[in-house]
Amino acid sequence: MRSTKAISAVERLKTRSGNPHYAAVSMPGGLFYLIERSAQASTKLSDPLPMDEFVAFVNAREPAKPRRVSKLDEALEAQIGRSGKRAGKPSSDGDA
Repeated sequence: MRSTKAISAVERLKTRSGNPHYAAVSMPGGLFYLIERSAQASTKLSDPLPMDEFVAFVNAREPAKPRRVSKLDEALEAQIGRSGKRAGKPSSDGDA
C-alpha cells in the first residue's frame, strides 16, 4: 500500500504548525499512527488508523492555513451578497 498520501498529510501538518518533529509511523496492514519526536522520547499522538482515517486525523490536528483573499474575491463576494438580498425581496408591481 502506498504511504505517500499519509506522509504528505504529515508534511502539511509540519508546515501549518511550525513543528518539524511530527512523524508518521507505518505498520503492517496499512495502518499508520502519528508521533511527535523529541530529544528525550517519542510521544504517540494517535492509535493505529487506516490511511484515510489517519489523513483525516492529521488534517484536523492543527487549524488550516488561512485562505488568501484578493480584492477581487472580496468584491465578488460582496456583489453576490447584494444580489441575494435583492432576490429575496417581494416585487412592488402592485399585482395584489
